[in-house]
Amino acid sequence: MQSTLGATLLISVERIAATALGALAGALLANYFTGNLLVFAAAVFALGLLCAGFRMEKSAYRYASITLAIIVLIPRSNAAWIIAFHRFFEVSVGIVVALALAGVWPEHQPESANRAANNT
Repeated sequence: MQSTLGATLLISVERIAATALGALAGALLANYFTGNLLVFAAAVFALGLLCAGFRMEKSAYRYASITLAIIVLIPRSNAAWIIAFHRFFEVSVGIVVALALAGVWPEHQPESANRAANNT
């Protein structure tokens, strides 16, 4: 969450995209390269290159890597694709709820800031 809805929206879109990248990479790794530390490290590096290539903020790289780690490193009873989809869905729902809250309940500026804005 940021102080304005516009700033929150920009970061939210990046977080959703980064989570999708991490979920996709995690599902692929968990299906085809189970338990390989070098492949996991290469995937984290590749996510960094993708995020840089898409000109995303550094926090997007962190979100993608966290999603990758959650899918690949945590033991699961379901298929990796299901876990990846659930992670993406959970994060997306959380972001939508946060955006709705920011839109319904905006942060109010102090009176001194309002007066200064009206005087200019």
